[in-house]
Amino acid sequence: MPKYNYVALDARGNESKGSIEVGSQNEAIGRVKEMGLFPTKITEADKEDKAAGKKTKAKPAARPGSGGKKKGGFNLNIKIPGLGGGVKPKVLTTFTRQLATLVDAGLPLLRGLRVLEKQERNATLKGVLAELATSIEGGSTFSEALAQHPKVFNRLFVNMVKAGELGGVLEVVLKRLAEFSEKAQKIKGKVKAAMFYPVAVLIVAIGIMILLMCFVVPKFKDVFAGMGFKLPWFTTFVMGISDLIKNNILASLGALVVLVILFLMFIKTKFGRHSWDKFKLKMPPTGPVVTKVSISRFARTLGTLVSSGVPILQALNIVKETAGNVIISNAVALVHESVKEGETITAPLEASGAFPPMVVSMVDVGEQTGALPEMLLKIADGYDEEVDNAVAAMTSLLEPIMIVFLAVIVGSIVIAMFLPLIQMITNLSGDDAGGSGAAKP
Repeated sequence: MPKYNYVALDARGNESKGSIEVGSQNEAIGRVKEMGLFPTKITEADKEDKAAGKKTKAKPAARPGSGGKKKGGFNLNIKIPGLGGGVKPKVLTTFTRQLATLVDAGLPLLRGLRVLEKQERNATLKGVLAELATSIEGGSTFSEALAQHPKVFNRLFVNMVKAGELGGVLEVVLKRLAEFSEKAQKIKGKVKAAMFYPVAVLIVAIGIMILLMCFVVPKFKDVFAGMGFKLPWFTTFVMGISDLIKNNILASLGALVVLVILFLMFIKTKFGRHSWDKFKLKMPPTGPVVTKVSISRFARTLGTLVSSGVPILQALNIVKETAGNVIISNAVALVHESVKEGETITAPLEASGAFPPMVVSMVDVGEQTGALPEMLLKIADGYDEEVDNAVAAMTSLLEPIMIVFLAVIVGSIVIAMFLPLIQMITNLSGDDAGGSGAAKP
């Protein structure tokens, strides 16, 4: 009777390994489940030993046309990829949606990966897909294969896939991951679009100011130099700034670069990061938008993880790492400690001061009714709508502010240059009036 080695998780999520003698791999799966364990990997002992001996040799790349079978290995519905560096989120989202569709249609995971590998145009993702398929053929679970690429697939993605494998609902988790990524990108795109206009106006204002100060104001200065009268203080002030910019353009740019570097170094410190993130949540008029985006991200991430079967403590750790804001991250850390001690989520959320009373109340209701994941996702949907409204309000407020800012910058320079001309015309008019008055008998 063949011998099978297994890797499984118990009800608490602890990993256990062992071996059993049964007639087939299906019997091995059933025997492990009867033991109260959740199998994640089952391989025939003899084939596993042979595979281990071959690992010292160079392993040939799997052919794209090879079938969905792997030698000596077993995978539980293993299926999906994720988010990260080296590959744009939009590309990964498209890939996740496509793989979810293939898996839902009944296509084996390995074959689905090979199909998507063939049509993938992004070179980085194409290489990752080939490695994923090779790992699965070698007996790894899909979550194990994903964990080997942390720059592409973050912990949220890997843990959701692992939960989907254990629960046998991987196709559902794939869809949730695709929806999660799509909504996150949608919110991010709206915020970027809202910030485009003020940033564009600011760049134009700076360009116009440099042009006027370096080329236009010096011409006026040469004209005023031969007039022989005292210039208004405002004109003198603007000309002084013009000389400073024109004569020290390299030093000014260098000082600007140094300030940027010092700022980046400051926000990398613990105190600096905390101060900057707190400022972002309070800064008008963008503060309300950043706050709503952070709360929406927290609620959607935690709700998606818990509803996919990830244990609450593990889900809170992932949310803490992916919060994107130290203030929110610290609040989640307090929640984690509270839950770890057997207490509720509501009390630390309220004590942190980072979450509005409505959010705390909805989470409290979700805990009491046993519908926390659904309530968190409702919070996320509600705040997504609020983000839309806040972005529209911020845009309508920023437009007139930036127009006035541009008008003040350009108008101040123009007024400073015309003040001496007005003064000269006034003096000439006074002299003419005085001369005509003296000519009368």
